[in-house]
Amino acid sequence: MTAYSLLDLVPVVQGGTVGQALANAADLAAHAERLGFQRYWMAEHHGMEGIASAATAVVIAHVGHATSTIRIGAGGIMLPNHSPLQVAEAFGTLDALFPGRIDLGLGRAPGSDQRVSAAIRRNLESDGNDFPQDVMELQSYFADDGRTGIRATPGAGADVKLWILGSSTFGAQLAAALGLPYAFASHFAPGLLDEAIAVYRRNFRPSEALAKPHVMLGFNVFAADSDEEAEYLASSQQQAFVAIRTTGRGIQLPPPVRGYRESLGTQGNAVLDHVLSASAIGGPAKVRREIEAFIERTQADELMLTSAMFDHQARKRSLEIAAEAMRAVEPA
Repeated sequence: MTAYSLLDLVPVVQGGTVGQALANAADLAAHAERLGFQRYWMAEHHGMEGIASAATAVVIAHVGHATSTIRIGAGGIMLPNHSPLQVAEAFGTLDALFPGRIDLGLGRAPGSDQRVSAAIRRNLESDGNDFPQDVMELQSYFADDGRTGIRATPGAGADVKLWILGSSTFGAQLAAALGLPYAFASHFAPGLLDEAIAVYRRNFRPSEALAKPHVMLGFNVFAADSDEEAEYLASSQQQAFVAIRTTGRGIQLPPPVRGYRESLGTQGNAVLDHVLSASAIGGPAKVRREIEAFIERTQADELMLTSAMFDHQARKRSLEIAAEAMRAVEPA
């Protein structure tokens, strides 16, 4: 069976609060644990009023206390925003709190616009070009091998599983060279999906961390008891996608709108057709078919399922349907 995990951007809904979003995150992670999800991740985003996971390590700790067995972590931490030592200390602390459960996905995008990035870093001299060196420095802190001349406390010897994230072939090449698992952001940037998978698998070098390639792919699931209801629930995320792609600004997650796709013009529908090409929207039967087709196409080792819904209970039901579909998928 293909493993299945959950990416939660901890959405703040219109009329809601950050506190409510964080409470929902803990409840959703516990629900995913009961449903057999392999891991629960959240992502580092800044300056976005609709996402409550900016202080990612803090929110991971919050979710950790609400769960007991599911792996928890970041998908991901944007290394240009931090020194590797600070990341080692934060995730070493998480490993001490939740031993053997911590994942750390690493990305080189800023997770924000240039203005917000400058506020985070104070300058923009640190950028994605340093990413490979930063990853190896971070590995050294966790390995406690003395190469940096500094001992991370906490962090030295921590059992943190590293992943490389990407939406291009750059991350695929780095993950392959370092022998690390690779997660591709096909849930919002599917353009180079097939090429990146091929690059990673072709160039993979076994390491102490990983003997053979492991590909995890982002995949949107908006599931409900009927196709019509699923299309309705998906319109919240669709509105948010259109807003950020057309204005460059994120918004709080809006309520769903019936017939939303029909109300869009050609440009808006083209945006959604591209960004949601790695998605299943529908009732149980349709969701299962579309998940199976995606796995058959990509031979993914694991899917990182994600979606944002305005109604928390509807989102939990969507996870139930998704988990049922994943358990029913026939091995390739």
